[in-house]
Amino acid sequence: MPTIHWQKSTYSGDSSNCVYVAATPAGTVHLRESDAPDTTLITTRARLGELIRALKAQQPTL
Repeated sequence: MPTIHWQKSTYSGDSSNCVYVAATPAGTVHLRESDAPDTTLITTRARLGELIRALKAQQPTL
């Protein structure tokens, strides 16, 4: 298995509760939290995009 290169989410800022994301050549996207780095959620770009769009649709306007 190739090495996964994790990137900290820009939404995490300088806090200690961070979300990390990594894309693989196989087309999967891996997500993990800084407080549980051994637990990884694996999905596809399309499914992650659907989740983000759904969350944004639920976000109240400021």
